[in-house]
Amino acid sequence: MPFTTLISVSELQALVRSSQPLMVFDCSFDLAQPSLGAAQYREAHLPGALHTDLDKNLSARHGAPGHGGTLTASAADEPASGGRHPLPGRERFATWLSSIGFSNDMQAVVYDRNGANYCGRLWWMLKWAGHDAVAVLDGGLQAWQAAGGKLASGEGPARFQSNFELRAPLRRLVGVQEVLEHLGRPHQTLVDARATPRFRGEVEPLDPVAGHIPGALNRPFGLNLGPDGCFKSPGQLRAEFQDLLGGRPPASVVHQCGSGVSAVPNLLAMEIAGLGPTALFAGSWSEWCSDPARPVERG
Repeated sequence: MPFTTLISVSELQALVRSSQPLMVFDCSFDLAQPSLGAAQYREAHLPGALHTDLDKNLSARHGAPGHGGTLTASAADEPASGGRHPLPGRERFATWLSSIGFSNDMQAVVYDRNGANYCGRLWWMLKWAGHDAVAVLDGGLQAWQAAGGKLASGEGPARFQSNFELRAPLRRLVGVQEVLEHLGRPHQTLVDARATPRFRGEVEPLDPVAGHIPGALNRPFGLNLGPDGCFKSPGQLRAEFQDLLGGRPPASVVHQCGSGVSAVPNLLAMEIAGLGPTALFAGSWSEWCSDPARPVERG
């Protein structure tokens, strides 16, 4: 049976010993210092793990077609979303997976040292590419170290080309126009993963407009983790999300944040709780507030 949500340190260690097809990804990143994640990886990472950069590998290039790019650029470069971290198209993502040697028969394990914030992006993107066998290492690098797991340093191992084939998406991507069209309707419940002061519009360190999408509910993504840095139990997560939704159907949930990255831990937590799958508005607040005609709520 593949691992599809979380994998514990002991389960990963057993998987490595089993010699099953496996690729481990270190997605450590820092928004304020984009080069820090790669430096941290070179200092210490799980043996055999491949460093995966949010900006370089998991986001489309700014200036690609549809976002101020030229008509001569390849259609494969067309972003699949807007916002500060636009999703690359599925074809471009599949090309990258093939270039690093990832194939459809592999189990993927993703981790970071950032509370599952950045590795969740790759978890979701693989699901979106039709690959179900992907799991987040519960507790990340810190849990691996606490359990006495060995670490490696330096650059990662060389990879051979493969041929990753896209399959039907296993998770739903929602665009800004769909969010706008269904705003305020009972079949759409927006859940915003940003910190509460940003949600309320009291501060805004990253985007040009402060506030949130009207009617959105707020659940900062860090609430999904316990004091040990691991995800809370399924029962606790289920109770917390049901309390947040207040009777709204879980299937109506569309997750968002600032740029579609930190929304994913909420999406993953709902699946752990047995309340998913749910949808992702990847453009999130950064795309929403880019058009002054779209309504903004504060408080």
